[in-house]
Amino acid sequence: MKKFFSIIITSLLLITASAQSEKYTKAMETLVSAIDSTRNHDILIDLGNSFERIANAEKTQWLPYYYAAFCNVQAGMLSLPMDGSFGDNSSITDPVADKAEKLLAKAEEITKGNTEIYCVQKMIASLRMMGNAMARYMTEGPKAEAALAKAKETDANNPRIYILEAQDKYFTPEQFGGSKDEAKILFEKAQTLFDTYKPENSIAPNWGRPQVAYFLSLYK
Repeated sequence: MKKFFSIIITSLLLITASAQSEKYTKAMETLVSAIDSTRNHDILIDLGNSFERIANAEKTQWLPYYYAAFCNVQAGMLSLPMDGSFGDNSSITDPVADKAEKLLAKAEEITKGNTEIYCVQKMIASLRMMGNAMARYMTEGPKAEAALAKAKETDANNPRIYILEAQDKYFTPEQFGGSKDEAKILFEKAQTLFDTYKPENSIAPNWGRPQVAYFLSLYK
């Protein structure tokens, strides 16, 4: 009899866990699908907050923390002045970078040696550098490069690595090592990798295709 009740309790726990897992996945799918469809600062902040709420409820899952960090750093990029100026905008970028860094650190506590984590680490370092490029190029630049090198070492077939590399080449002035021609090669490599890239599941990182398509359209 005790064995029978033990089986019943175990079955109920499994059913409950399955239901919770399905609820988590559906909530994540809705948010993940919106990431590539917006370049709006406020929407990205809202998405980041939604991911963070899920992260606080699902503390053993790394993806909500990762996406919350990603959305915040993307919003931080969009908060920069669009006039191409290189002044001190650290008061704008640093609070966002600080928040993204804390969220990403929680993700990294759960998953070690993850290429996607390294990609966002690179983005955070780049955001800090862009907050005051003239003063931080020599400190944040190497951090961004080191994170990207780790990402490539972990999984050289991750297309997002080459998107980030390409954007650096595209936006960096030629006198500082930039090259739109080299950027094109990197965007094309990312596109080729996307042709065969298969995310692990419906909520795994898969962003970047629209960015590649947009930048390659600029060369036509």
